Amino acid sequence: MDVEILPGPLCGTIKAIPSKSQAHRALICAALADEHTNIVCEGTSKDIEATGACLRALKAGDEDVVTLHCGESGSTFRFLLPIVCTLGRKASFVLEGRLPERPLSPLYEELVRHGCKLSPQGTNPFATRGKLSPGSYTLDAGVSSQFVSGLLFALPLLDGDSELRMTGSVESFPYIELTLAMLETFGVKVGFEGMAFSIPGRQKYRSPGTVHIEGDWSNAAFWLCADAIPGNEITVSGLDMDSRQGDKAVLGILERFGSDLRGIEIDAADIPDLVPILSVVAAAAKGMTVIRNAGRLRMKESDRLAAVTDMLGLIGADIRETADGLIINGGKPLTGGTVSSWGDHRIAMSAAIAAVLCAAPVVIQGAEAVEKSYPTFFEERRRLACLHNMEKK
Repeated sequence: MDVEILPGPLCGTIKAIPSKSQAHRALICAALADEHTNIVCEGTSKDIEATGACLRALKAGDEDVVTLHCGESGSTFRFLLPIVCTLGRKASFVLEGRLPERPLSPLYEELVRHGCKLSPQGTNPFATRGKLSPGSYTLDAGVSSQFVSGLLFALPLLDGDSELRMTGSVESFPYIELTLAMLETFGVKVGFEGMAFSIPGRQKYRSPGTVHIEGDWSNAAFWLCADAIPGNEITVSGLDMDSRQGDKAVLGILERFGSDLRGIEIDAADIPDLVPILSVVAAAAKGMTVIRNAGRLRMKESDRLAAVTDMLGLIGADIRETADGLIINGGKPLTGGTVSSWGDHRIAMSAAIAAVLCAAPVVIQGAEAVEKSYPTFFEERRRLACLHNMEKK
């Protein structure tokens, strides 16, 4: 699907959609809990629906081999793989998009070392059998925080105590904190000291009754960044200022850009999902913006460093890749033009926001990619543009 975005500013108020990260975690804990849990989540997406469908399939439990359709959701696959191994279920994970290519090591090796038999990495469907055993686990946390979270969900269910030690540079630790917070909500105890988690076995997930899914800072960042670009006036409601979501850091980064938007340096180690939209702000900012520690973006739904460079370059931005980041020389008018979403929701949404900087329309090819996390994004953007047009009349 191609979508044409007309140039011009945006204004109005928009309510943040529910947090995809929190919804994944709440659904998993609720499925493992002793009683029914009412999850209040005012909206969904393909990723959330994938986790829900997989959990329902596991609950059914009437197949020798359960088939789990993960879509393109890395969270669904990486969270549920250790849980399936803990339950001793035979499963076939069906993966879409780039998900089969995304790394599983070192989680893969730890699961095998503790008793599971897995398909070779890259296989699709990906099969698992055998039962995970308690013990000592070690993960290089610099690859993905999702590996750590997956084991934190699974290890409390085993019949003995475990330790999970993280090595290397821990990336995206706020996402691990989200997992720990949800575990605590469901009564699961995990100790943490230094770089190691101590995880008592034989624990029960206990339903808190109701869980409210808070607003999503990752997706709200598109509107917050648009508001930071002069000429736009957008208010985002439904966000928790005390949230543990790491992408709340967008507020501090936008403050550093300043109201007049000047280039800055950004360490993306804990905020990889913000890089595409922050690159749009950088294109509007005068001077040079340097984004570092973003190498993991090459193995997301697209190679996001290449995708952002391609997308912004095609509409006139001065941008280039480095080994682990981007350099953007901003403050120059953008032209508009035709760009690809690269099949990546965050690239499609970033292109739609970049249109406010352009002299001509931006045509986004493969715009349906937004359904992965924000199905109503283009409707909301049209509404904000319409509000502006109405005010001009």
